[in-house]
Amino acid sequence: MDQLPMTPRGYKMLEEKLKNLKSVERPKIIKEIEFALSLGDLSENFEYHSAKDRQGMIEAQIQDCEARIALAQIIDPAKMKNDGKVRFSATVTFADEDSGEEFCYQIVGEDEADIKNGLISVASPIAKALIGKEEGDEVKIKTPSGIKTVEISKVEYIAQ
Repeated sequence: MDQLPMTPRGYKMLEEKLKNLKSVERPKIIKEIEFALSLGDLSENFEYHSAKDRQGMIEAQIQDCEARIALAQIIDPAKMKNDGKVRFSATVTFADEDSGEEFCYQIVGEDEADIKNGLISVASPIAKALIGKEEGDEVKIKTPSGIKTVEISKVEYIAQ
């Protein structure tokens, strides 16, 4: 598998999630299983079966986080060359040519994407269309409502 690009903020979020799963969620579910075992008859013990299912989900999340951390390629926007070209970790300002509406998004890893906070996944159609372009370029972006033409007005690499 290829490396997974992420910002330092995204890497830290992933580490915190893993720490929480291992130090809070895992011990909590172990206690729930122990309690359910104390209730006796496992064949009809809903609490036990439910806790075991949740334990499986937690262990899968732990494995996923560990794998993502192992594949992490941390890209710090503060260390990127600001030559007006859109790359991973860039904060891009662009305007819809039809409506004039302006948008500003930072291109981040999949785990840290949050469109409401201006963070779009590198795998999103918007990011895919913008990467490799430069300030002043017109870009066609495929959206659910059709193809939109936007013009890139600013590309920045901002320290987090």
